[in-house]
Amino acid sequence: MKVFDLQCAQQHAFEGWFGSDADYSAQQARGLVTCPLCGDATIQKMLSAPRLNLKSSRGTQQASSAEAETHPVIEGGAPAETAAQGGGQTVPSNMMQARLMRAMREVLAKTEDVGERFADQARAMHHGDIEQRSIRGQTTPDVAMELLEEGIDVMPLPQLHGLKETLQ
Repeated sequence: MKVFDLQCAQQHAFEGWFGSDADYSAQQARGLVTCPLCGDATIQKMLSAPRLNLKSSRGTQQASSAEAETHPVIEGGAPAETAAQGGGQTVPSNMMQARLMRAMREVLAKTEDVGERFADQARAMHHGDIEQRSIRGQTTPDVAMELLEEGIDVMPLPQLHGLKETLQ
């Protein structure tokens, strides 16, 4: 199994697991390798160190992983950085991506997808016609504004490709 550090044209970094270099090349040639965040098919391999699974290094690996838990390590070279709020501090973009993915997975796990029925379901809950529950779905920006004007709290969410699949 080959694990590659990949990056799309939008600078989103992610891992890809392939049976071999040839499998990666074949899948990329067929347009099957896409960014899980934006769906971009313009993907490039990033420089990364090989990982060796050796029994003799098991103790070293455990010590390294304990160290990594207390000192976050960013792999894949120098990531693009985005200014955080306040103090001029920066947060590496791959850390922000990971936080966004975790938050989006939590939203997906704790809400029901009502699809195009979102506005109708939100209004019915607001008026007490149906039981309150956490929902998500699709609506137009105009309808979302109408819901807000009616006193119904709505929040737009980014539509991230690949969230329904299990991502490591």
